[in-house]
Amino acid sequence: MPGRFEERVRRLLAQADVRLNGDRAWDLRVHDGRLYARILGHGSLGLGEAYMDGWWDATALDGLLFRLLEAGLDRRIRTFDDTRTALVARLINLPRRRPFEVGRRHYDLGNDLYRAMLGRRLVYSCGYWRNATDLDTAQEHKLDLVCRKLLLRPGLRVLDIGCGWGEALRFAAERHGVSGAGITVSAEQARVAQELCHGWPVEIRLEDYRDLHGCYDRIFSIGMFEHVGVRNYRRFFAIVRRHLADGGLFLLHTIAGNDSVRAGDPWVSRYIFPNSMLPSAAQITRALEGLFVIEDWHNFGADYDRTLQAWRDNVERAWPTLGARYGERFQRMWRYWLSAAMASFRARRAQLWQLVLSPGGQPGGYVAPR
Repeated sequence: MPGRFEERVRRLLAQADVRLNGDRAWDLRVHDGRLYARILGHGSLGLGEAYMDGWWDATALDGLLFRLLEAGLDRRIRTFDDTRTALVARLINLPRRRPFEVGRRHYDLGNDLYRAMLGRRLVYSCGYWRNATDLDTAQEHKLDLVCRKLLLRPGLRVLDIGCGWGEALRFAAERHGVSGAGITVSAEQARVAQELCHGWPVEIRLEDYRDLHGCYDRIFSIGMFEHVGVRNYRRFFAIVRRHLADGGLFLLHTIAGNDSVRAGDPWVSRYIFPNSMLPSAAQITRALEGLFVIEDWHNFGADYDRTLQAWRDNVERAWPTLGARYGERFQRMWRYWLSAAMASFRARRAQLWQLVLSPGGQPGGYVAPR
């Protein structure tokens, strides 16, 4: 006889058209009977940790998680883990040392992993698939889109906040004749970016955005704002404004959420991005009010599902050569994270926004490239 926890989980999953031990690709196959209590007691954190521990599987993991989100089941199970994560985010302002912890725990994992996953260019953000059919082209089109939106031209000085492995800065220097600087909190990213940008008028610094210096004609930040935290949004925009020339432009590329929250998902915060959270439109506009004019707001979040699928396919092909270093539990963690992210974008819970901002408005208006 199934226990009451199993029955409750079965009824919840049925609302998402997911069956326990069914034969469809998105059905949940249980390997450990303790799973039911873990899900009910710990919600998304318990579900993700149980997958990492091998307690359950699904052939189409992203398909299963998509159905759970579409049915809103993540909102039906609220646990102490969710409350604690939100409380910590509300009370604590991110200390200066914490961003470097994010760099160490995620971005310093291993360049072999990221080279295998990301494709020809080490670009760890959403590609632009409007006229692309493969990942490398989508990433090149994204970099080109950023440069066109910023109206880059020779002689401009550019800053990249959260420069990753330096691909965007090198692309801008090569294609548009700009000079500039990039900052990152990852020592491994900084090392590779310095090598990649060697010979170009680009400086790479291991530095937090709160320690910035200098003035720039253009500033962009691609996939870094998710680490800033809601208590720091206003300060972030104020710092950008302080270091941007009066006639300049700032491009913000960020994953975002539909609702205003104070913390991220507990599983993602614990295992993938410590203390990360997705900003809402309301939180962004409140933070930049009085500092910037919004020239353009572009959403191409559906493209992230395709980008993540390409990353998943790349890294799955590479596991035979990566597995000995990272281990099976890490492999399951990484697979779960990529699949959960796919599901979130596919369900339109998460968005990808590019905002173009100016200090006082572009004279005569701004024509947004696409």
